[in-house]
Amino acid sequence: MAIKSSIAARGLSRATVTYTFARLGVLIMIICGCQPLLAQTANKLTVTGKIVDGQNNSPLGYASIRLFRTADSTFTAGAITDETGGFVVDIAAGSYYALSEFIGYKPQITQDIKLNGANSPLNIGTIKISGSARTLDEVTVQAEKSSMELSLDKKIFNVGKDLANAGGTGVDILTNIPSVAVDVEGNVSLRGSGNVRILIDGKPSGLVSIKGASGLQQLQGSMIERVEIITNPSARYEAEGMGGVINIVLKKERKEGINGSFDIITGYPTNYGAAANVNYRRKNLNFFINYTLSYRNTPGKNYLYQELYRNDSTFIMERDMTSNLKGMNNSARGGIDYYFNPKNILTGSYTWRTSKGKRFSTLKYRDYLGSVNNLTSFTNRTQDETETEPNSEYSLTYRKTFNKKGQELTADVRYLDNWEDSDQYYRENVYRPDGSPSDIPPLLQRAVNYETEKQLLFQVDYVHPFGKDGKLEAGARSSSRDMTNDYAVTQETSEGWITLPNLTNDFLYEENINAAYGIVGNKTGKFSYQAGLRAEWTGVTTELKQTREVNERNYANLFPSVHVTYDFAKQNAFQLSFSRRVRRPQYNDLTPFATYSDNRNYWSGNPDLNPEFTNAFEFGHIKYMGKGSLTSSLYYRHTNGKITSIRRVQEDGSSYTRPENLGTEDAYGAEFTSSFTPYQWWKLDGSVNFFRAITDGTGLDEDFQSDTYSWFVRMMSRFTLWKNTDVQLRGNYEAPQQTPQGKRKALATLDLAASRDILKNNGTLTLSVIDVFNSRKFRSVIEGANFYTVNNSQGRRRQINLTLNYRLHQAKKKPKEGVEGEF
Repeated sequence: MAIKSSIAARGLSRATVTYTFARLGVLIMIICGCQPLLAQTANKLTVTGKIVDGQNNSPLGYASIRLFRTADSTFTAGAITDETGGFVVDIAAGSYYALSEFIGYKPQITQDIKLNGANSPLNIGTIKISGSARTLDEVTVQAEKSSMELSLDKKIFNVGKDLANAGGTGVDILTNIPSVAVDVEGNVSLRGSGNVRILIDGKPSGLVSIKGASGLQQLQGSMIERVEIITNPSARYEAEGMGGVINIVLKKERKEGINGSFDIITGYPTNYGAAANVNYRRKNLNFFINYTLSYRNTPGKNYLYQELYRNDSTFIMERDMTSNLKGMNNSARGGIDYYFNPKNILTGSYTWRTSKGKRFSTLKYRDYLGSVNNLTSFTNRTQDETETEPNSEYSLTYRKTFNKKGQELTADVRYLDNWEDSDQYYRENVYRPDGSPSDIPPLLQRAVNYETEKQLLFQVDYVHPFGKDGKLEAGARSSSRDMTNDYAVTQETSEGWITLPNLTNDFLYEENINAAYGIVGNKTGKFSYQAGLRAEWTGVTTELKQTREVNERNYANLFPSVHVTYDFAKQNAFQLSFSRRVRRPQYNDLTPFATYSDNRNYWSGNPDLNPEFTNAFEFGHIKYMGKGSLTSSLYYRHTNGKITSIRRVQEDGSSYTRPENLGTEDAYGAEFTSSFTPYQWWKLDGSVNFFRAITDGTGLDEDFQSDTYSWFVRMMSRFTLWKNTDVQLRGNYEAPQQTPQGKRKALATLDLAASRDILKNNGTLTLSVIDVFNSRKFRSVIEGANFYTVNNSQGRRRQINLTLNYRLHQAKKKPKEGVEGEF
């Protein structure tokens, strides 16, 4: 009875148990000195054991176990499991019961734990916990994943729990992940580093290839199950990505029978969509399919002010740009899992995506001499673009597990076939200050761009356990990628269409990367370690066919990684890690073709770009408490050959921005990520990242250096107002930053969302307002020896979405314990 009463008092009976590792909000502090913890554990006895999945007996790393006194149900001590599922709890002699918990699993109680000096250390054996919902003695338990799961080596964000994500895209979701920032062009940075490796289901994807991370605009958020942030990856991951790895995991079920979920979306500005995620499982076959259809109209605007200093005169240019991008996106992903037996699974899948877009932009230039009171001319220019982007992905994966726990072999082959066809027309007219036509004739220009990509990837990984907690890992990877870009700009004249010089060529890109790695890990008491080494051989060749310019580069590099973890009592753990990373110039970094929509401000790649290398160190801590958890980390990155976009302005006022290698960058930072549940009806998630970055580019130019202090903060507060209604507030703030050429100003946004369960709790209706105050504007100042530039841009305006989600043959959402009438 005491046990049941304790569970009821903590909200585990007659209500949905929303388990979470992580609910901590604004408790921003570094927990614990080591000496007090060691003092607390002195003269204590020990309880050991292991927590595993009740269905397949696989170990559950980072599960939690807490011990309560049997007499009065007082929480006394606890621990978190290591990667093998094992735990050690230091505690005084006495009689206890244990509560074992893990994300997505039903809490499990182990009774009659009697500890004394004679039986310590006491092994209470293997605890099996189940993820299925069921009723036991009138206690209704349903597992519900937290919006944030924390571990030492990565953070997992179950994005479906964030109400504001309903109706959004992959870019919208990344925008609101702690530590991640997305700029107006869709470029992603992690902890202030713009070089991040983005994977889909752990592998490269065509979505983040030709167009970079901005291609995630084609991925509907309803297809995403979770996002994993790995800030200091081990040797098993590609060495690419200075800031770390972002792995986007798509939805796929393997439950028996037919089940799935469906979404219908409407929004303003125009956002119509539908999505289906369905699977059918019978015996040794499992079929799964995802399909999304969306139509969006994305309005944007941009303002640029520039002063050019030449011959003791100041030439001023203002540019106002408005744009509308209307796009129809289709995506279908289907596959089959075949179970030869429970230990051998073969999965084949195919993904097809196509995007057809129509972009119309209006640019108005105003030219002044000396001051904005002296207008000399103004120019109107329009861009009319039609774009088609189909891509296909084929994959075949084999997974074999052995009788020995933890022993596993995985092999994967993947083929990507993508292309993009863009056809753009530009019209331009120049006028005198009084509005009459100037002597400059009107222009009609056309830019045609055809890009292709083909990539073949092979990968094999093997894990071999040894001893009690030891593990050996090894793997190999080989990838080849060929890309082409046929680019031509022509202009209409009285004699017909002519080709503009230096704006037409064929660019070929060939990349081959071969890699092998090995990792060894083990545990001794509370101390565990993992050391790995990855070797990569890279060959990249670029060629401009018309001008016969060939650039061939070959790299052979070693990338070590080390992770050391120590578990303390009171559910504390520390980790020290090191890894070496690389940023290889990718296709978009190297292609020399300049964007032509704005014929006064050009952006292009740099065929002469070299790779940059980073040594990354991190010290992490995780603390679990009764109502939440906190991770904190200190990190340092030293980068050689830092790649940064540099803007240069010519004497005619036109600017060219392209990536260039500077000297070094030293980045220091502290990050705190936490979650907290102060009451059953109120949940908080939050993160703060403080950092300093010192960039030295004096080897390229004496002016290209900066020393910036900055910080990011993310906060989400979610309330359950009634039993089936949630309201959520989400705020983001990015402090100003200095850059090698100027500064980026602060950015602050607020999102609001509300959801209500309907249709007998099989459906959920969500209303979200993204960027309530329409404040998501990127503002920067760039300065050079002969120019001063201010840029304000807003790629997406305030978005209002209404989404209906319906679940077919899935566990119904149980009524929540709300606080009716208090708000």
